[in-house]
Parts: sequence; structure tokens; C-alpha cells
Amino acid sequence: MSEFVVHTIPGSPFGRAVLATLEEKGARYRIAPVGPGTLKSPEHLARHPFGRIPVLEHGDFRLYETQAIQRYLDRVLPEPSLTPSDPRRAARMDQVMNVNDWYLFQGVASVIIFHRVIGPKLMGLSPDEEAIKGAMPNAITVFTELARLLGDRPYLAGDELSLADLLVAPGIEFFTGTPEWARLGAPHANLAAWLGRMLERSSMRATTWERVAELAQAA
Repeated sequence: MSEFVVHTIPGSPFGRAVLATLEEKGARYRIAPVGPGTLKSPEHLARHPFGRIPVLEHGDFRLYETQAIQRYLDRVLPEPSLTPSDPRRAARMDQVMNVNDWYLFQGVASVIIFHRVIGPKLMGLSPDEEAIKGAMPNAITVFTELARLLGDRPYLAGDELSLADLLVAPGIEFFTGTPEWARLGAPHANLAAWLGRMLERSSMRATTWERVAELAQAA
């Protein structure tokens, strides 16, 4: 099978979701690092016309959008399956993945994690406390709903790991290092326990910001 190449930036939760999916499949892959300031460069726009990451290359096939990449990998690498066979559980997986993209990232992580983690770590910026405060009502709604959807099951779509878990966990982990975690994640024991299980998986340990940065540097 042709090599999998993932164009990403170390620390990207979306890039990590793809890498963790490949790890769960036991697939070999190579990281093609993308510089944070090069997303709008002609070279990268040729890969992704909207200037985002990640991008997957598999032989002569190129694909962007994290959910599409994850689903593609689950089809071309069918074992172990990461999509529930039960239609309702598969639908729950799809729902949670869309909650991640539309509600957890947009207006929540894109604000809180930017001001708490990305801006200070990569750009030397001070957090905008008013922006963070403004994002908190939506953040509380998102975390409360994810905890409700998880319920007493071990994974977000049921009893088995799915693509939804691999997509959501990287973004949620960022919050654990912020003051906001006390109001968002800590009150939901089931969600905190789920995250703990996820972070113990070898796929997550192999795709930390630090580990991906090492692989990118060696590329």
C-alpha cells in the first residue's frame, strides 16, 4: 500500500486526530510539517484551497477535512473498525464529530485555547480575558452536552472506540491545562474519566505535541 503522508502543524488537534487514527490502525505514515506562517502560501493553498490543516496524501490521492480523512482511513484500513456497525451508534458518532467541529472548536476552543495556549506559547501574546469570558457560556453548553451524550458508556459512540473519540480527545485535552477546566471538564466526572482513558491509549501517547514536533523536525 502507498505511503500515508500527513501535512500538519505540531500541536494541531485536528492533525492529531488523523495521526491517532493511523496509529490505531497500526499504519505507517510520514509527517510533512507545515510552518504556522505558511498556511496561506501558494504551496500550501495548492494542497488545501482554504489554507487549513491537515491534508492527507495517499499515493496519487489527496484529501483535506479531518472527518473525511478519518473516514477514508477507516475504509482503506478496515481493521480495527472505528465506525460502529449499529446504525444508531454510527449516527451518534457522526453527531459528536459535528459537535466537535461546529461547537467545540468554533467559538470555544478557537477562542479559549487560542488565548490560553496557542497565543502565549507560539506568539508571546497575553490572554484576552474578555474574549475568554465571552466564550464561556457556549463552552459550558458544549461540555455539558458532550458529558450527556457520553453518559455511562466508556466511549462517545458506545462500548467501543470510534472516530469520534479520536477527533474530540485532542481538543478536550488542551482545556485541562487552563483555569477554565474547573468549570468545564472537572464537574463532569464521566467526561474526565473518558479523557483519562483516551490519554492512556498508545495512539494518543504517540501523537502528543512534543512527539509530533520531534517527528516534524526529523522529517
